[in-house]
Amino acid sequence: MGTIRAGITIGDINGIGLEVIIKTLSHPSVTQLCTPVIYGSSKVVSYHKNIVNPGDFSFHTTATADKIYTQKINVVNVWQDNINIALGKETEEGGKIAHIALDRAVRDLKEGHIDLLVTAPINKNAMQMAGFQYPGHTEYLAHEFGVKEGLMMMVTDTLKVAMVTGHMPLSQVPPSITREIIRSKLDVLIKSLKIDFGIAQPVIAVLGLNPHAGEAGFLGKEEEEIIRPAIIEAKKSGEIVMGPYSADGFFGSMNHKKFDGVLAMYHDQGLIPFKMLHFHDGVNYTAGLPYVRTSPDHGTAYEIAGKNEADPTSFKSALFMALDIFRARDRHKKDIANAVRKTPKPSEIPEEM
Repeated sequence: MGTIRAGITIGDINGIGLEVIIKTLSHPSVTQLCTPVIYGSSKVVSYHKNIVNPGDFSFHTTATADKIYTQKINVVNVWQDNINIALGKETEEGGKIAHIALDRAVRDLKEGHIDLLVTAPINKNAMQMAGFQYPGHTEYLAHEFGVKEGLMMMVTDTLKVAMVTGHMPLSQVPPSITREIIRSKLDVLIKSLKIDFGIAQPVIAVLGLNPHAGEAGFLGKEEEEIIRPAIIEAKKSGEIVMGPYSADGFFGSMNHKKFDGVLAMYHDQGLIPFKMLHFHDGVNYTAGLPYVRTSPDHGTAYEIAGKNEADPTSFKSALFMALDIFRARDRHKKDIANAVRKTPKPSEIPEEM
């Protein structure tokens, strides 16, 4: 395998995205592991570089990703006009540049100019002002790659939490929870744990929707009528899936440490305990896509934008995890190819004596 070309979108120019990107890439070991390709604007990168003042941080500017320098930091200019940077504020221009950078990076990913994608945080309102039609990265990428079920996962080495529903109003969650969608999300989660994270036989915990997992129907019937039947179906297919568990007791008792993956029913049910435990080193990973995509688990953090106070640990983890998953998928493809080559053709099987 050659040097991995890591596409990086700048996200919202008024947030901390470029600060954590620059802090991560300024470490000399990064360009020994991959070739970073930043999608954005060299002017904006230089502006944030002057704030961060990282010391040795030089980059090659190009108009297209087919002219990048290997094992150097590259910036693909997707915006040529002058840009008004308004640190700490959501603006239409900030959303527009983030949108254009994301579109260009996805196009280059499809065309093979980069190998994976790491996205800096966006502001959803700014993106909407700029005409972005999706609730977030996860839904956009699932659409762009023609995937029916992209799966939002929050990941560290020790905790992996996935969500059945993602960015939607809480009132829309209960009608969106069906046996079919739970099974589909479970399938994506299990496949990802096996291939992307190398867990041969993952053990999965499924959380309930209602308080106390419905209290035997007293506090809601979804657990007995929808969630438990989906778990039973998964067990019948040979997977180790347990639950439904009451979310508060599950995390409060540290029960999550017994499992390789956790499937939560909705956004905050999974993200609140995850961020309580791993706010500074967690990674947002979109499972089920044909390409690897990660991002830090934090947002634009407008309140500290431009103050050089942002912790780059989560973004650094997102980059390194993307590289690890890309290599894991590459090994899996090679293992399958080797297995196919070793399988004898029917004509090669000797007849019985």
